[in-house]
Amino acid sequence: MATKKLAKQLGLIRKRSQSSTGLKKTLISNQIFSYLIVIDFESTCWKEKNNYAQEIIEFPAVLLNTSTGEVESEFHTYVQPQEHPTLSNFCTELTGITQRQVEAGVPLNICLSQFSRWLQTLQLKLGVVFPGEQTGSSCSASPKPCTFLTWSDWDLGVCLQYECKRKQLHKPDVLNSWIDLRSTYRLFYNRKPKGLNGALQDLGIQFSGREHSGLDDARNTAHLAVRMMRDGCVMRITRSQERVSGCLTTPLMYPHS
Repeated sequence: MATKKLAKQLGLIRKRSQSSTGLKKTLISNQIFSYLIVIDFESTCWKEKNNYAQEIIEFPAVLLNTSTGEVESEFHTYVQPQEHPTLSNFCTELTGITQRQVEAGVPLNICLSQFSRWLQTLQLKLGVVFPGEQTGSSCSASPKPCTFLTWSDWDLGVCLQYECKRKQLHKPDVLNSWIDLRSTYRLFYNRKPKGLNGALQDLGIQFSGREHSGLDDARNTAHLAVRMMRDGCVMRITRSQERVSGCLTTPLMYPHS
């Protein structure tokens, strides 16, 4: 009996090894971008209807290597809401983010500066290049095309866009184009998922961590992107915002689901 169990275990190890090798070959062969940076903000929210504007309270970013399917770096910080500094009980219950965590965080302008420095580090160490950028000569590594990926247009096209506009903050220009994985998923598989978790479940992937934790959501979105690429999906930019007369064009409002 012990011999049979051992044989089965060895068989499983071979299958997993072959699957891993096949995944890497698939991702290397057909992707436009060498890296994807997955973003999933959490923001202030309330159970009751009101006219309050949402503010980012968690800013996570996950660097995904499309050749290996591995996460190589992460950026994460909590952000202080300033228009409505006290979180609602509903917000804390939904996201797991506490008042103490946001008070220990940084204002959005500082967060964006820290995020920009993280991106600069990636450019110097890995040679990542964003759409529209010229290849810098300061990096010895060969250029690695990179862009941003979110579950919907809400994070970059609505939440960050309007908060920066209200607070008169400069949004890094590299954040003006991205891949909407939700619309990409709908087109590729020809079905509408019920949220990120629903999309994962449809493909037999179990959500890891806590839903509506920004960092966990970003990691799971990265897992979903890897599976889609393994299935043959080529990740392409789906939304770009261009400056028109000093202003940015804005997309329609989308619910964050």
